[in-house]
Amino acid sequence: MNPSVEDIKRLKELTGVGLTDAKAALIEANGDFDKALSAMRKKGLTRAENKKLREARQGLVDAYLHAGRIGAVVEVNCETDFVARTEDFKNLVHDICMQVAASAPLYVNEDEIPQNERQRVAEEMGEQLRGEGKPAAMIPKIVEGMLLKHFSQQVLLRQPFIKNPDITVSEMIEQHIARLGENIVVRRFSRLELGL
Repeated sequence: MNPSVEDIKRLKELTGVGLTDAKAALIEANGDFDKALSAMRKKGLTRAENKKLREARQGLVDAYLHAGRIGAVVEVNCETDFVARTEDFKNLVHDICMQVAASAPLYVNEDEIPQNERQRVAEEMGEQLRGEGKPAAMIPKIVEGMLLKHFSQQVLLRQPFIKNPDITVSEMIEQHIARLGENIVVRRFSRLELGL
């Protein structure tokens, strides 16, 4: 099985791996592009997970202004100034800035959600489920799922990425970690909207 050059290049671009690795993955998957892509993403994401343990103190601050009505500023960190100056990293930071402007998240990640807010929402959901007559033993599990869904729109990293809703912002960042070879962290953001 000899994969096409187009498939090899496409797999390389989507995953950030080298041409040799992309070709090997396609051969291993018997030319099945989707299967090769899945295998390479798993390998890349595993590498990305390992890189997440490394300290990120360099990076960029970027701003995005939409029609003079909505503005966003983000700080995204990486490990080296070299990567911070690449077009790929600059585009990533700008995409995150546009995400913040468009989707109005409240928190970068789940750890930033105040415990009292999480508890308040959980209690409201529990009351609602009891009122609907759900079995008491099932309520905590149902509430946990509802909390994940509720906060997924408020947490930047869990939101669907505006340029590709099939992946989350977190998955998009992990792809960049795999491609750039460095840890990348969204440190903070701020969003302003005229009249709010």
